Amino acid sequence: MKVAETTSVKFACLALAASFALANQPGDLETVLKRMDDASGKFRTAQASFTWTQYNKVIDDVAETQKGKIYFRRSSKGVEMSADIMEPQTKLVIFSDGKIQIFQPRTDQVDVYDAGSHREEFESFLVLGFGGSGHDMMKSFDVKYQGPEKIDGVETAKLDLTPKLEKVRQQFPHILLWIDPERGVSVQQQLFQTSGDYRIAKYSDIELNQKVPDSEFKPKTSGKTKTVSH
Repeated sequence: MKVAETTSVKFACLALAASFALANQPGDLETVLKRMDDASGKFRTAQASFTWTQYNKVIDDVAETQKGKIYFRRSSKGVEMSADIMEPQTKLVIFSDGKIQIFQPRTDQVDVYDAGSHREEFESFLVLGFGGSGHDMMKSFDVKYQGPEKIDGVETAKLDLTPKLEKVRQQFPHILLWIDPERGVSVQQQLFQTSGDYRIAKYSDIELNQKVPDSEFKPKTSGKTKTVSH
């Protein structure tokens, strides 16, 4: 896997999971911030079905569509994430304890990446997605409220986030989020890349604070599985 591709996968996998946010007008902002803070205080786990659609600027069309289930949980290690990609090829992406594991059953190999100096950026995207508080989010992003919008029958608040860290902006200049303020979660996200490409993530069948088995956060390996550290 090339360095640029690896970096994109790392950020996108965590960023594609981003789902909690808020509004920007003084009254709206504080109201949604408080809702996010309340949801964060009660957060234990989350799970949802997802569709990730990657658009390529060069071909001006969809380059890839992935579908699956995504899981989050709060533990002593912080917020952990597991994305079980089922289509078009099975793949498991896990973020836990500052490490990213990508397991591909087709090759029976687990690639392990240490977030290292990028851990703070990864985790800011991750808690923005599920379990992060509103006021903490404002430490990492500048937020603009773009008005209400209905997404798949859900009344949402549309938000534009700009990362405050320059090294993050070099990868992702801004993110659009469509937030369900009643639950404090996002039902849709659009992640823009500096190349002009972008990814749209749609989340459905969202369940909060239900039991998530430990097995969802472990690659289903065998004695023959190869592990490669990068």
